Amino acid sequence: MESAAAYVTVVLATLAAIAACVLLQYETLIFIWRRLSTHKGHRRVKVLHAVVSLMALHAVEVSIFGTTLWLLALWPACGGLAGQDATGFFDYIYFSAITFSTVGFGELWPVGAVRFLAGLESLAGLVLITWSASFTYLEMEKAWARRA
Repeated sequence: MESAAAYVTVVLATLAAIAACVLLQYETLIFIWRRLSTHKGHRRVKVLHAVVSLMALHAVEVSIFGTTLWLLALWPACGGLAGQDATGFFDYIYFSAITFSTVGFGELWPVGAVRFLAGLESLAGLVLITWSASFTYLEMEKAWARRA
């Protein structure tokens, strides 16, 4: 049975990971927007730059959640991952990627208090990916509007 301290630790770590990802998303989108606003190249290059930058951003966000989960799992009271070969750091990153993207293959699953982190990570991933998709759409709409 997990202790109250483990649950409090997981909740605080989850909120910190979400705050870090939202702040990172916001600042990165502003940075990309400024770069695209001054870019004089072809429209396709601008869109490619945006998409590649956003993919890298999401990889960093996945790493933030995966590392948070891995660090929490170092304290056995918080729980960890169960399932097929859930032993190493990159298993936690992989689990984070399938959770963040809401794919959830099912060969790994959280146990214990860290289930809270996994649940909120999927919600955060949905919001952050949608935010990126909206940003990309708006940038492409601007590029296509200039063509007409």
